[in-house]
Amino acid sequence: MAQLPVSTHTLGFPRMGAHRELKAALEKHWRGDMTAQALEAVGAELRARHWQAQREAGLAFATVGDFAYYDHVANHIQLLGAEPARYGFSPDQPELARYFNMARGKSGGAAACQGESGHSTCSGAAGAPHASQFALEMTKWFDTNYHYLVPEFTPATTFRLASERLFGEVAEAQALGHPVKAVLLGPLSFLYLGKEKAEGFDRLSLLQPLLDVYEQILARLKGQGVAWVQIDEPILGLDLPDAWRHAFEPSYWQLNRAGAQVLLVTYFSPLQDNTRLACQLPVAGLHVDAVRAPEDLVAVTDWLPSHKLLSVGIVDGRNIWRTDLDAALERLAAIAAKHQGPLWIAPSCSLLHVPVGLASEDRLDAEVKSWLAFALEKLGELQTLQSALNGQPDTAALATSRAAIDSRRASQRVHRPDVAQRLDSAPAGADQRDAPFPVRQAAQRQRLQLPLLPTTTIGSFPQTQEIRAARAAFKRGDQALDTYRAAMQAEIEQAVRMQESLGLDVLVHGEAERNDMVEYFGEQLDGFAFTANGWVQSYGSRCVKPPILFGDVARPRPMTVDWTAFAQSLTPRPMKGMLTGPITILQWSFVRDDQPRSRTAEQIAWAIRDEVTDLEGAGIGIIQIDEPAIREGLPLRHAAWKAYLQWATRAFRISASGVRADTQIHTHMCYSEFNDILPEIAAMDADVITIETSRSDMELLRGFGEFQYPNEIGPGVYDIHSPRVPGVQEMRRLLEKAAQVVPVENLWVNPDCGLKTRGWPETEAALRNMVDATRALRREWTTLNAAEPEGVANV
Repeated sequence: MAQLPVSTHTLGFPRMGAHRELKAALEKHWRGDMTAQALEAVGAELRARHWQAQREAGLAFATVGDFAYYDHVANHIQLLGAEPARYGFSPDQPELARYFNMARGKSGGAAACQGESGHSTCSGAAGAPHASQFALEMTKWFDTNYHYLVPEFTPATTFRLASERLFGEVAEAQALGHPVKAVLLGPLSFLYLGKEKAEGFDRLSLLQPLLDVYEQILARLKGQGVAWVQIDEPILGLDLPDAWRHAFEPSYWQLNRAGAQVLLVTYFSPLQDNTRLACQLPVAGLHVDAVRAPEDLVAVTDWLPSHKLLSVGIVDGRNIWRTDLDAALERLAAIAAKHQGPLWIAPSCSLLHVPVGLASEDRLDAEVKSWLAFALEKLGELQTLQSALNGQPDTAALATSRAAIDSRRASQRVHRPDVAQRLDSAPAGADQRDAPFPVRQAAQRQRLQLPLLPTTTIGSFPQTQEIRAARAAFKRGDQALDTYRAAMQAEIEQAVRMQESLGLDVLVHGEAERNDMVEYFGEQLDGFAFTANGWVQSYGSRCVKPPILFGDVARPRPMTVDWTAFAQSLTPRPMKGMLTGPITILQWSFVRDDQPRSRTAEQIAWAIRDEVTDLEGAGIGIIQIDEPAIREGLPLRHAAWKAYLQWATRAFRISASGVRADTQIHTHMCYSEFNDILPEIAAMDADVITIETSRSDMELLRGFGEFQYPNEIGPGVYDIHSPRVPGVQEMRRLLEKAAQVVPVENLWVNPDCGLKTRGWPETEAALRNMVDATRALRREWTTLNAAEPEGVANV
């Protein structure tokens, strides 16, 4: 056992609240129905509740600084005075209004002066209109489904201590009687996760002025009586360039001057070649992720000086299965015997990535529920481990855990012989189309007869209050199936007629019947279970309720065919069938951990393949299989990429390869960097890929052009996560940029992503502008191409 008592802490806690209270408040605020002061009151109440839960679980500290109204990286942009100059903010603009302008974009003109709180957010004392600006780029937080706002850096970027929010929250917690551990994103990770906005500029050159501000922050926190400061440097789990690795030691020697006790935190990936560096930095303690990087424990115990605190992330912060407490105690006891310094235990990473608690899950299957632990239950597991390590084991809690682990291992609901037989007997070449892309492209053009620059959308249309109410009533049993079906068909017809009136070339049914792009399919596949309140933040106010993938996957019946066929019956224009791909279903579910993820992905792929072939049989000529999460699933260390990409792209091809040459397969990807895996994206062999590119001003498309991506591509021409409606000229400019890198005859035109979260007025306005921009360029480019006997590759 440890020489010193073992303490517990958490790296972070879910922000939204057990019933998504923050989501509701944010959306009221953005509509102008809640003041900024009222929103801040909701935030304060949630923080107080979450700190109290940490106290009741026996944690040594309340973690402060993990809360955010949109994103913790955006919090740091304001804390560090790094708001991009392009927004033209003035000193008298409220901090929260500026924050949401960066997160959601802002429209120009006088109308933009009515801010999300319903109050003026214009620059200057006179309230003059400000220029239109798009939101900060958004991308995935490492290999999670959480999205962060990307800091922008130029040679003119400066830093200063510009926000009191963190220090105010520390004072809040202290006033409630909590010992405080403050949390910061580390300076090197903050810079690394940002993006240069000037050619030839190296953002690492900004490190020294940034460190000066961090030193001030640490001094302020120490002055407030903060016992520990958690500094997250997750980039230590990446393959870092030498310049970045070498910057750590001098940086932390400077931060050490502030005199604060710093706990350096890593997670998501093994330290590997950065192990010695992390152990020898001048900090008081080190946290390692013993779930995602179990090999780090032995190496860190060898290298970490005995006087330093070791924090072991022993409870999985990314998944919802109970911890095997017996196995965890065995590992921790060995570490405690070897490490002579202080020992803390914690979740592997922030609990941001799991739901709040199981208490309200009354309808969840009792057996499956017994296998689970959400955030509050994970704090309870820490308490049980702590008691045992400190010589006071809770035998009842340990017995309950042991019984749940044994039940899951023995359950006959987990394994299905018929699913295993299908995978094991799959024919060779099951992941290949029958014809190469040029042959398929000719057959599809003959069948579909689409114009140059075909316009489409990514799938979903606004989910109105009426749609949500009808779906909820049906789910509760308050609405008969016939009534519900008629209501959804009416919504589908409205979406079809609207698309026809706008002049879109390829239509979608709008997905009125779908709650979520993963949950909807999981509800109809064997092997999944579902929660009522298992919400997890994806970005801003957007929450998802990941399915629980506990067993072998199979499709008992068609899932989308009736809805899609009905939509196609309403119009002569092509109707896309809309499906979620196997890797995205895998990534956005809480996945079983008792077999390789590759095996689970292949099971899902065969289920989706059955749906694809049934859609084709119903006369649907274009089928989109969304894979926005395929980049997200990449291991954080490059050495593991090849194996992952082989099984991930194979799973997609299995799902897509059961159709004829003249059936067009689309896929969609968004909010990730794709340039480093373009050969593998090409190997997926989708006939058309649509990608998010507007926030990067088509920068993400450049790699596709340089790679000479062989198939057709639809770069997004406007950002759907902002209420801002871009003009015709703005979209035209983006299309002209796209045409510089992709052959015009291979270009599609579409928004960045689905339109589920937007309202109908802004959706119609933006799509009308998109179609108008396309038609203008289509006339010009069709005339130009007709004048060139050989055609032109690019305009």
